[in-house]
Amino acid sequence: MGVARKRPATLRSIADQLGLHVSTVSRVINGAVDDGARAASGDTAERIRQLAAELGYRPNPHATSLRTRRSNLIGVLVPRLSDIVLAMIYEGIEEAATERGLSAFVTNTQDDPQTQRTRTKMVLDRRVDGLIFGDAHLDARFLDEIAAQDTPFVLVSRRAGEHPSVTCDDYLGGRLVADHLLASGHEEVAVIAGEPHASTGADRTRGFADRYREAGLELPPEHIVHSHFDTVSGHAATMKLLGAGGRRPSAVFAVNDFAAIGAMGAVRDVGLRVGEEVCVVGFNDTPLAAQLPVPLTSVHSPVHEMGRRAVELLARRLEGETVEPVRLPPTLIARASSGAPAASDD
Repeated sequence: MGVARKRPATLRSIADQLGLHVSTVSRVINGAVDDGARAASGDTAERIRQLAAELGYRPNPHATSLRTRRSNLIGVLVPRLSDIVLAMIYEGIEEAATERGLSAFVTNTQDDPQTQRTRTKMVLDRRVDGLIFGDAHLDARFLDEIAAQDTPFVLVSRRAGEHPSVTCDDYLGGRLVADHLLASGHEEVAVIAGEPHASTGADRTRGFADRYREAGLELPPEHIVHSHFDTVSGHAATMKLLGAGGRRPSAVFAVNDFAAIGAMGAVRDVGLRVGEEVCVVGFNDTPLAAQLPVPLTSVHSPVHEMGRRAVELLARRLEGETVEPVRLPPTLIARASSGAPAASDD
């Protein structure tokens, strides 16, 4: 004979046991106060909460959604979560969302505009309260369309147009790399500039080039090569740079750590020594950077905090606030790949 299941506690069952109206119980547990409704006294509220805890009462999220017209869901769109930087940003998003009683879910768009449109519609169909885009393109046309629908959203990692965003100060990060290489006497330098549609690569490259220009050194066009943010593309871009006509660059700045790792492989493949004959600098200071055979000099970007701040910004937008862009400060970590002594990372 089967064991009878204990029926879950409901607002009605709690109200019946305490001899109260169900609306009184609902106002205490769910914090919903209707216009003109009296709040329960302190003693009554305490009795309600105590019995709810004893019975293991759990709110029905669907009923709550109908009442508040909020789903407490945040949709997050990223190019690909296999990218460790985006994964670390998402960890920050999920952590901050949980602290606020929100649930976040993520979908990959592969940085493809049509896929971005399709996945955004899918996310919106789930009645999310707001969106966080980690795959913004600089032209911002698609984001302008979403904004016109009055859907609250913020950007993270990348900026676009005038839309609210949380990013690293990528322009400053590029300048920090230039300062570091200029201090070591590097005049012939090159940049693996990343994807042209992404503000991260564009801003880092611009900051780097501007600083060199201020020092009276112009980067030749052939020393700026765009590539994907991965090791294979970084390797191919560096082979192109090292095989280009004119003087070989003595240092290569890759706007992403994985492209920088590919660059280091290319330097070795042509028989040169990383950090001695050709210096390499990356960006984001991923955990792998310090563990490479030749530790990678990189700009530390506060990616986890970026995710947390994006949720904070979105929460403020959901409350009707006007928010300003947030730019988090970067820090350059010098290691052996740019000629820094190994002890400098301790």
